Amino acid sequence: MCSIVGLQGIFKGNDIVKMLKSSKNRGPDSSGVYLNNVILDIDLDEFDDCREYDIGFGHNLLSIYDNVDRISKPQPVLKDNLVLVFNGELYNFLTIRNLVKKLGVDVEIISDSEVLLYLIDYFYNDDLLKAVQMAVNVIDGDYAFAVFDGHDLAVARDPLGVKPLFYSCDDVRCGFASSKQALYDVGFKDISTLKPEHILFNWNDISPTQHIYEKVYDADVNKTDKLLKLSLSKRIEGLRELGVIFSGGLDSSYLALLLKKISQNTPLKITLYAVGTKNSKDIQAAIHASKSLNLPLKIIEITEETIRENLPKIIKAIDDDNLMKIGVGMTTYLATKKLAEDGLKVAISGQGADELFAGYKRYLESYKNQTLNYDLRQDISNMYHVNLERDDACSMLNSIELRLPFLDEKLVEHVLNIPDNKKIVSIHDDMRKSILRKIAFKEGLDYKIAYRPKKAAQYGTGIDKILRKKIIKNTDLSQYLN
Repeated sequence: MCSIVGLQGIFKGNDIVKMLKSSKNRGPDSSGVYLNNVILDIDLDEFDDCREYDIGFGHNLLSIYDNVDRISKPQPVLKDNLVLVFNGELYNFLTIRNLVKKLGVDVEIISDSEVLLYLIDYFYNDDLLKAVQMAVNVIDGDYAFAVFDGHDLAVARDPLGVKPLFYSCDDVRCGFASSKQALYDVGFKDISTLKPEHILFNWNDISPTQHIYEKVYDADVNKTDKLLKLSLSKRIEGLRELGVIFSGGLDSSYLALLLKKISQNTPLKITLYAVGTKNSKDIQAAIHASKSLNLPLKIIEITEETIRENLPKIIKAIDDDNLMKIGVGMTTYLATKKLAEDGLKVAISGQGADELFAGYKRYLESYKNQTLNYDLRQDISNMYHVNLERDDACSMLNSIELRLPFLDEKLVEHVLNIPDNKKIVSIHDDMRKSILRKIAFKEGLDYKIAYRPKKAAQYGTGIDKILRKKIIKNTDLSQYLN
C-alpha cells in the first residue's frame, strides 16, 4: 500500500510535493517524484522546485516486502518512454514475473511496480490504452496505478475498488491522488472517484466491456471454500506477521481459523485486535472466540473520551459525517492504530462478506421480493464508495494496509452466481449467510461462533450508542468536514 499522486497541465514542482506531504501517512518509508526525470528518496521538507511543468507523478512508499524474491521498491519506475506509479498488491506477482521473463525480459524484477511496468511495455506498441487494457486482464490484485508514455496518460483501478483513486480538473490542470485531501490541498474542488475496473485515459473515463458483478452463470457452491482459502493464501504470501481486525463474529473468526491452519505449515504470527467499550457485545464475543481459536487477543477498550478525541480526524479522513460510517471507521482506525504501535503493517479484515453472502437483515426483504441476486450485485458494485474508501482512509491514517480476502475477484464472481436459496434458506432465516456458516462450521469453527447473529461494528462495539447519546447532542459534526 502506498500513495500515488499526479498532475498534468500547468503546475509547479512544489505542488506535487504538497500532495505527497498531505498523503505521507499512506507511505512513510520513502518518497519519489517524476518531474522531467525520476528523483527517488527525496526529503519532502527539503525538496523545493518552483519551476513549471506539464506532467508530474509522486509516490509515497509503505514498505511491506523485504525478502529475496520480492521487495517494496521506491517509485516512480521508468523504462524507456514509460513512467509508472503504483499503489497496491499484485497477488500473481511471481506468475507475471515468470511470464515476462519467458517473453524475453532479461532483467532482475523484484517489485510489483516493476513487473507491471514490464508487462505494459510488452503489450505497448504506441497504443497505451490497449497496452493497459491487456495488462489489467492479466494481473490479479488490489491496485490503482498511473502510466505515462510521453504523450498519453492512463490511470486504472482494480475490479472491486479496494484501492482508492480520486481525480479532478480545473481550468489549467488535472490531477489524481490516492486521497481526496491531496487534491484539496492543491486547490481542486469538484473531486470525482474513478470507478472500479475503469481506466481514465487522457482524463476521459473508459468503462470495461463487462463488470464482475454483471457476469451470470451457474456456479458450484462446493467450490466456495476452496476459492476463499486461495484468496486468503494469496493475501498473506511473503508475510511473517499480521493482525486480524476481530469482532468474534463469523467473518473475522473464520478468517482467523484459516490463518491459524496456514500458520501450522509456514512461519506466520497472528494477533487478533478487538475494539469496543467495556463489556460490549464485540468484546465479549472476541474473548470467547480467541479462547476457542487459541490465538492471542489484544483489546482496545474505548470510552466517550476516546471517541471525542479521534472524531475530527475520522470525519476528515472519510470526508463524511454519517454516523454509521463514523462508527465503522472509528473501529478500523482504533484497531489499526494498535497494530501500528505493535510494529505491524498489514491487517486482515472480513469486509465484504455481508454483501457477498447476504448477511444484512434487509436482505430478508430482498429474498421475499425475489430481488436478492440483483440487490447483492448492486451492493457489490457500490462497495467502493460506501465502505472500501472509508476503511482504507481510516487504516492508512496509521499506515496499515488492509487486505480483504472476501473481495477476491474470482471469489466474488463465483458467489454472486450461487442460487439465492443457498445464502438465505427462507424468509424466516434470521441468521442469513447460510453458505458461509456451514462452511465455517464444517472447517472446525465453534458452533456458537459460526452461528452468532450478525451485529454491525458500530453497534457491537458500543460506538454508535456513545455518538448518539453523548456526543451529537452538543457537537456539530459537519465542522470537521473538508
